[in-house]
Amino acid sequence: MSCFSNTSASGRKSIVSGRILPATIGFFLLASTASVVVPDVAYAQQYRFSTVEITGNQRIESGTILTYAGIGRGERVSAAELNDAYQRILASGLFESVEIIPQGNQLVIRVVEFPTVNRISIEGNRRLKDEDLMAALQSQPRRVFSPAVAEADAQTITEVYSAAGRLAATVEPKIIRRSNNRVDLVFEITEGRVVEVERLSFVGNRAFSERRLRRVLETKQAGIFRELIRSDSFIADRVEFDKQVLRDFYLSRGYVDFETLSVNSELVRARDGFLVTFNIREGQQFRVGEVTVVSDLEEADPDLFMDEVRMRSGAIYSPSLIEENIARLERLAIREEIDFVRVEPRVTRNDADLTLDVEYVLTRGARVFVERIDIEGNNTTLDRVVRNRFRVVEGDPFNPREIRESAERVRALGYFSNADVNAREGSSPDQVVIDVDVEEQPTGSLSFGASYSADNGAAFTIGFSERNFLGRGQTIGVDLNTASSSQSGTFRFVEPNLLGRDLAFGLDLGYVTTDSDNATFDTRRINFTPSLTFPVSQNGRLRVYYTLEQNKVFDVDNATASQLLINDENLETQTTSAIGYNYSFDTRRTGLNPDAGVVLRFGQEFAGLGGDAEYIRTTALLGAETKAWNGDVTLRGILEGGIHHSLGDTNSTVLDRFRHSSSQLRGFSSNGIGPYDDGDHLGGNYYAYARLEADFPLGLPEEYGITGGLFLDAGSVWGLDDNNNGHGGFIDDDFALRATVGFSIFWDTPLGPLRFNFSQPLKEEANDDTRSFDLTISTQF
Repeated sequence: MSCFSNTSASGRKSIVSGRILPATIGFFLLASTASVVVPDVAYAQQYRFSTVEITGNQRIESGTILTYAGIGRGERVSAAELNDAYQRILASGLFESVEIIPQGNQLVIRVVEFPTVNRISIEGNRRLKDEDLMAALQSQPRRVFSPAVAEADAQTITEVYSAAGRLAATVEPKIIRRSNNRVDLVFEITEGRVVEVERLSFVGNRAFSERRLRRVLETKQAGIFRELIRSDSFIADRVEFDKQVLRDFYLSRGYVDFETLSVNSELVRARDGFLVTFNIREGQQFRVGEVTVVSDLEEADPDLFMDEVRMRSGAIYSPSLIEENIARLERLAIREEIDFVRVEPRVTRNDADLTLDVEYVLTRGARVFVERIDIEGNNTTLDRVVRNRFRVVEGDPFNPREIRESAERVRALGYFSNADVNAREGSSPDQVVIDVDVEEQPTGSLSFGASYSADNGAAFTIGFSERNFLGRGQTIGVDLNTASSSQSGTFRFVEPNLLGRDLAFGLDLGYVTTDSDNATFDTRRINFTPSLTFPVSQNGRLRVYYTLEQNKVFDVDNATASQLLINDENLETQTTSAIGYNYSFDTRRTGLNPDAGVVLRFGQEFAGLGGDAEYIRTTALLGAETKAWNGDVTLRGILEGGIHHSLGDTNSTVLDRFRHSSSQLRGFSSNGIGPYDDGDHLGGNYYAYARLEADFPLGLPEEYGITGGLFLDAGSVWGLDDNNNGHGGFIDDDFALRATVGFSIFWDTPLGPLRFNFSQPLKEEANDDTRSFDLTISTQF
C-alpha cells in the first residue's frame, strides 16, 4: 500500500489512499455493451470506433496518448483489448487517472495528468545534510511527479539513515498543491535514535579471547563516548564486513578451516540496542610443512627461485606468506627477463601432523599486454598522480597481481573516497584495458588547537595542510605554535614522485625559539632542509638531505650561568652546513608475522661543508614488539643511542649536543639529566636509552577504551668536549645510569589516545629533575 499524502496549499492534510485508480471503472464495459448493436454473435463485446476524443490532457499530446492506446480508427477491438489500452496508458506513468468510455462509434479517453514537481524539500533532518540526501533522490524539480518514484525515494532516504545506524528513522512523502498543476514535494523525516551495539560476543572461540577478537572488528560496543563515536552504531553492512575481517584474522594465524557459522543480532527494546553474537568454528592451527619450487620453463632455474622464497618449515601458515613469496618470485622472473611467468601455489594438506606442504609451480601465462590505462572521476587530481601508482605502462606484459597492488597504492594515497580498478578486454584478445574510476574527497585541513604539557606549559597551535596541492599529489603545510617557553613555525613541502619515479623531494623550513624560566639562557634555531627519500628494499627506505642552520644562544645570565654557555653566546650566530642520511627498516606493517614487527633506524650527519661547525653525528634506534597470550598483551623493547663527535678545533655547543627528552626516559623532565653546571643541564655528546614495555587489559569493560601498561626505562646523557670551564673548575660529564619504573594508563578517546604515566625513579643523580606524573599523546616508536 502507498502511504502518500496529498496536501493543499492552504494547509497540510494527509490523505492516505490505496493505488491510484480511475474515477470510474475503466471503460464502463457492461453499460456500453448494451448500446452497441452487433449483428453477428461472433462479434459480441467487440467495438469499432470511427472517432476518438481525448480530454483532460494539457502537456501530453493527443497523438502520444493514442500511441500508448494502440487502437486504430475503424479497427475492430474487443473488451480485453480496450482493457490492455487502458493499462498501457496508465503504465506510462504520466497520468494520475485514466478513463476509457465507449460511446457508440466514438471512443472517449479522459485523462488527468500528474502534476509537475515545482520544488523538493527535506524537513526534520538534523544528522544528515540536505545535499547528501538530495543526491540519492530520483525525483527532480520540473519533471513529472510520480507517486511510485516518490515512494522509492522515501525508501532510499530510510536506507541512508539505516546505514548511519538509525534503524527507527521514518520518512513520509507529502505534496503541496500549487497553481498550474504543480506540486511541492516534501519529505518529512523522523530521525529517531541511533541503535547501538550494546554487546559484542563470540561463541566457539578457544584460541583468542573475546577482548582480542573485538579489537579486530570494525563494529564496536557502545561506550561512554557513544554520542561522539559512530563505530558503535549497528549497521548490517558493517557486520558483514566484520565477518570477512574476522576470517582474515584467523587465516593469517594458521586457522585455515575457520568459518563464521552465523551472526545473531537481537534488538533489546528496553535498552534500544543490539546484542550481536558471532558463532564461529576455529578449527585447528596449521603450520608450514615442506616448501619446494618446480618449473615448467626451461629458462627458469628452480634452485635460483627457491633461494628467493622466504618461508620456512614449521612457521605458522598464513595466506600472506604465500602472496608475499609469489610476488617475490614474479619480481625475480622480471629481473631474469623471463616474461609472462605465472606462479601457481599448490598446497597439500597433512591432517596427521597439521601441516601444509607448499609447492610453487612456475608456468607460462597467457601472452597478454596492457593496451592502455583509462582514468575517470579525477576532476582535480592530475592523471599522472594516479599513473605513478602503477608499476606498469602501456605495452607491458599484463600481471593481475601487479594491477591489484597498484589499486591498493591508489587507495593508499588518501585522495579518493572510492577507487575501483578493473581490467577488461581491449581491442584484441591479447590486449587489456585497465579502467580506474575514482571519487575525489577533500584533502585539505585547517586546524586550531590548544594543549598543555609539563615541558612547555600551555600552547596554542594553528596549522594548514593540503595533501593534494593543485591536484599534483604534493603536500604543503604550515604550522605555528606558541607556548609559554617556546615559539615555533614550520613550513613543509613534499613532491612524492619527482621525475615520475618513486622518489620523494621534501623541503622543510623551521624557526624555533626557547625562553625557559628553568634555564639561564635562551636559544633560537632557523633551518633550511631539502631532502630526497626513496625505497632501497621492500621494507627499507633511505633519506638523504642537506641542512643549513643558523643557531644562536642569547640572554645568558653571565653572573650565574656556566662558562660553556657564556662561550656559546660569544660565538654570535653559528652557521651549520651539513649533509646526512637516514635509513629506516620497518616490518610492522608489511612483515610476514602479523603479531610482531621490527624497526631499525640509522642516520649520520656530516657538518663542515662551509659554516662554523664541524662534526659527525650518528644516531640509531632498534625496536621490536610482539603480542603474547593470544594477542591480549603487547611486549615492546627499544634501544637507541647517539654520538656527536666534533672535528678540528671546534667544540660542541649546547644546541649541537643531545638533550634529554621526557619520552626517552620517563620519570625525568625534558633536559633534566646529563652534565650539569650551576642550574643548567648542558646536554651531552653521547646518549643511550633502553625501554621495556608491556601493554595489557585491566579487566574494565572494553567500551571504556582503558587499558594498562608497565614500563622499565634506563639510560643516560653524558660527555662534553671541554669539562674544565665549570664554576667549580670541573663539570662531571661521566656516564651515570638513570633508571625508572612505572605504570601507564591508556585511554582511547575521540580526541586521541591519551597516556597517563606514573613513574618512580630507581636510580638518579643529585641534580636530576624528576617527574612522577606525565600526560602525553600515546605514540609508537
